[in-house]
Amino acid sequence: MTHVFVAPHPDDVALSCGGLVASLRELGQSVTIVTVYSGGPGSSVDPLDVHREAVGFGTKTLHPNTQAFGHSNIASEFPVATTVGAGAPWQADAERVDATQDRANTQARQFWQRAAWTRSANVTNESHDDRPLADDVPTQGTLARYDLAAADATTMRKAEDERWAYFAEAALVDLDLPDAVHRGYEGDDQLLGLPFDDDHAPVDILRREILRLEPQQVYFPLGVGGHVDHRLCRDAAIELLNDEEGWVMPAPDMASMMSFYEDFPYAWWSGFDGPADLARLDVQLPAGLALKIRYADISDQLERKNAGLKMYPREVQRLFDDEQGMLDAVTGYAARVAEAGGVGTGAAERFWSVVRA
Repeated sequence: MTHVFVAPHPDDVALSCGGLVASLRELGQSVTIVTVYSGGPGSSVDPLDVHREAVGFGTKTLHPNTQAFGHSNIASEFPVATTVGAGAPWQADAERVDATQDRANTQARQFWQRAAWTRSANVTNESHDDRPLADDVPTQGTLARYDLAAADATTMRKAEDERWAYFAEAALVDLDLPDAVHRGYEGDDQLLGLPFDDDHAPVDILRREILRLEPQQVYFPLGVGGHVDHRLCRDAAIELLNDEEGWVMPAPDMASMMSFYEDFPYAWWSGFDGPADLARLDVQLPAGLALKIRYADISDQLERKNAGLKMYPREVQRLFDDEQGMLDAVTGYAARVAEAGGVGTGAAERFWSVVRA
């Protein structure tokens, strides 16, 4: 079963749904995070071609730390040396082997969507520090990392998100649309207010990604807290529920696969209390649809969720002052939700599934 989580920004799914993601992966189910507003001031409104190839062959997801590349020798794509003193007739010279390796690295980086890590074949089948054999490392491959010494805030956030996705065994797609602060929004009044008239929900790009990934479940932010990027992602979900009228052939049944998650830490800060507070979010579903509360018991996954959040040190500092503040907030909110739902042994996440009324 494939689950797609739509994240307005890097870290939103880890904060809001990290326990559910851990539970799903423990059950062997496929998880892909689609991060929408992960771009900086120079980002294009359209995704690069590399995003189309980011998470697997065709439309299926490939999890980078659970898939092994074959580590047997790969024949060189260049003619072998035949002159005296140039090695055996079947052996390429070092320069050509390096060229083949460079090509393999380039193709791997394109496949893994410019991530902080990549998997690529070792064409020499000889282990060394920079490129160990697959059997020599527990994650079956090699890691290529960003040079973050002079990285800007956008790059840092994406690198942290990629590190968390690797930890969570989730595939990651960055759509690289510019963050609200790079679209002209300034201050909390605008960031937590209504979208500008010319700032539209990213419906088309999310429709393409969802249809490409073929999920059985899709999770969108509920928009608790009112951040404009979260609102726009929620608005895109609602427009997708209205899509049926625009299809010549029968439309995908979005209502049967869609749920909304509560945006953390906004839900914690605002004291969001589930059904009692849902009306103030003004979630306008199409006629005949309603939201049904579902609880995910994350008691056994809370420690793993918290461990994953420590991979966002910049955001932990910004949102909670320190790690202890983060742990207190996550644990406190999970306990409050569990008590409201009467589930588990003290930790839960709450979701709102679309159902036909």
